[in-house]
Amino acid sequence: MNAPLPKHLLPGILQRETPQALIAALKNRFAERCSTALVVREQHGRDESSFAAPPPAAVVFAESTQDVADAVRLAGQYSVPVIPFGVGTSLEGHLLAVQGGISIDVSRMNRVLAINPEDLTVTVQPGVTRRQLNEEIKSTGLFFPIDPGADATLGGMSATRASGTNAVRYGTMRENVLALEVVTASGEIIRTGTRAKKSAAGYDLTRLMVGSEGTLGVITEVTVKLYPLPEAISAAVCSFPSIEAAVRTTIEIIQLGVPIARVELIDAHTVRMVNAHSRLALREEPMLLMEFHGTPNGVKEQAELVQELASGHGGNAFEWASTPEERTRLWTARHNAYFAAIQSKPGCRAISTDTCVPISRLADCLLESVAEAEASGIPYFLVGHVGDGNFHFGYLIDPDNAQERDAAEALNHQLVARALSLEGTCTGEHGIGLGKMDFLLSETGGGAVDMMRAIKRALDPQNIMNPGKIFTL
Repeated sequence: MNAPLPKHLLPGILQRETPQALIAALKNRFAERCSTALVVREQHGRDESSFAAPPPAAVVFAESTQDVADAVRLAGQYSVPVIPFGVGTSLEGHLLAVQGGISIDVSRMNRVLAINPEDLTVTVQPGVTRRQLNEEIKSTGLFFPIDPGADATLGGMSATRASGTNAVRYGTMRENVLALEVVTASGEIIRTGTRAKKSAAGYDLTRLMVGSEGTLGVITEVTVKLYPLPEAISAAVCSFPSIEAAVRTTIEIIQLGVPIARVELIDAHTVRMVNAHSRLALREEPMLLMEFHGTPNGVKEQAELVQELASGHGGNAFEWASTPEERTRLWTARHNAYFAAIQSKPGCRAISTDTCVPISRLADCLLESVAEAEASGIPYFLVGHVGDGNFHFGYLIDPDNAQERDAAEALNHQLVARALSLEGTCTGEHGIGLGKMDFLLSETGGGAVDMMRAIKRALDPQNIMNPGKIFTL
């Protein structure tokens, strides 16, 4: 049994009916690409969150921007909600049809439209995944660095302002999306931004759409920055006597300006779970998993400096992974940490956190949160993109045990409150979705949320674009 929806959403779950006339119109326009089969609707009515809601009334499989525009226009005629769907990897209930409606699946819109290696840009349809993109551009000597772990689509990554393990060096989707094509709530097709590196032309609509979580439009094309493949890459793991020692090392790395590409914290619980899941033999102690990009000499200098800093905090057992196969094995194990944790307690669900704080406050926030988690007795795992102050707890609970769920939610609330008190954020990369609406209000204040509502009402007066997410109207 998954978690019920937040109480403030319950009245809106079945608020809108989807008329049979709309279903008929969609089937007439899309034929077999409009499905009302229960198994298809259920697949498109869940994500990686712990929330549960009724599935959408229908699923439209779009193959072009015009398909998306026509589906949105038809839905608008009946004031029926539209929920964009990529591959379903979101963690905050973004895909749930909390007010009914239709799901628009863009996974078939998966073509790389234009590669411009001289300008370090590429334009893709929204269903292109990050792995697919990197496979298609590898002959150019370039790569796309944003790596949230899951093989997410570029459209979904843009909509949720995703980041991941490489963000400490290459930034997030916010810094790497140059332009978009978007279908608005009226079914109009607009373009925001250009391939130029900068512009002062009017409102920055690209930044408005990036992170809007499908509430302002459906993204149908994305233009992103590319980067030259590093001449040399080296990865290393280093074990520490405590989480504090690992965090203090990270803070020094960043404050000294070491251009490290990735630095991930994995606590001892998680190392143990990863070892069992991925058949590794990592030391079951707090660990930093690091990667260095650059020239051979540059990488060597970075690694030597980091090793010296780590040694000053008791870091030991530096283990290097210089071959692509060894690096892939390490990072695959890190990306599978969530699934390793879930499998460590059969039948459990994870209540996951997503806070981010200024790097100078990371130790305070993280160590107090670890102490609370340990005192609770709830099994947990801890991973973090600590190079930019972002970390995740996963509290492992029995979904049928209300006491465990309440305890995990209390830990989550305490952690977010702590992050906000340290001038951090309630979500570093997963987005607001369903579960963090109250946190958004605490973080930004009522005036800012009212401004967001005003933008939403102006661009989507019928409230059909993924309603019930980020805030309620």
